[in-house]
Amino acid sequence: MLFSFVFAAALTPVVTSESVPHNPDDPAIWINRSRPAESLILVTDKAPEGAVYVLGLDGKIREKSAALARPNNVDVEGDIAVVTERLKNQLRVFRVSATKPHLTDLGAVPVFEAPMGIGLYRSRGGRLHAVVSRKSGPDGAYLHQYEISIADGKASGRKVREFGRFSGGADNEIEAIVVDDKRGLIYYADESCCLRLYHADPRKGDAEIAAFGRDEWKRQREGLAMYGADLIATDQISGASEFRVYGPSRKLKAVWTSTADSTDGIDATDVPLGPKFPHGLLVVMNSGPKNFLFYALP
Repeated sequence: MLFSFVFAAALTPVVTSESVPHNPDDPAIWINRSRPAESLILVTDKAPEGAVYVLGLDGKIREKSAALARPNNVDVEGDIAVVTERLKNQLRVFRVSATKPHLTDLGAVPVFEAPMGIGLYRSRGGRLHAVVSRKSGPDGAYLHQYEISIADGKASGRKVREFGRFSGGADNEIEAIVVDDKRGLIYYADESCCLRLYHADPRKGDAEIAAFGRDEWKRQREGLAMYGADLIATDQISGASEFRVYGPSRKLKAVWTSTADSTDGIDATDVPLGPKFPHGLLVVMNSGPKNFLFYALP
């Protein structure tokens, strides 16, 4: 579903979640297809003994995973959630359920050192892929893509490619990734430079399609999310994060202002999720209070 934008609009949260203990980082929305108003939000608490927390749409904590070694980012595809476990150089794979336990641990997939960002992708053939970024890496091969398989309740993975331009710089890195499944596109944030766009299907090659979003930023480019065909990208501003909305042509359509603090991860959906979120939901990390803000999208 697409919607009309006011170029500059102020967002007001409908729900403020309970806080996590240490260092909130990234949310991912799991949609309950049979009961959308009972959908769940998975969020990471990025600490050496952190965890994934499961929130209801009321912002209340429903469940906590076992301890994870600095879980950084999380993404959901169908009923599978994958988390980057940064201090163990691996992905942790979970099955998500509407009933407790909401998270079932399916094991780990080894990757490179210090994985951070993740975007999941389901190919037209039904294969699950994880696109993963890291704390530091080389220009041209900063991201790795893995095919994830699950058999007999255990996850495994194989690397299918290395790709990804990086502008460099001591204070720059790549973390946020999102995949547009319907169009087979990967977006990621080269934090001090731009937003970059690639094909998700490795068979279409590793050439960059576009680099955009270079000029209108106040701080670093952080969390990314798809809302229909539109890309939402985070300008990480202390006490006043902004969210820039780009259409499929990669032209800026809107800027949403907020009181969210130094937002890192975000997620969004255009699926109606009950009376509080009749046209969709945007979830953003709120650094200082260590919680997450839920916005009803227009």
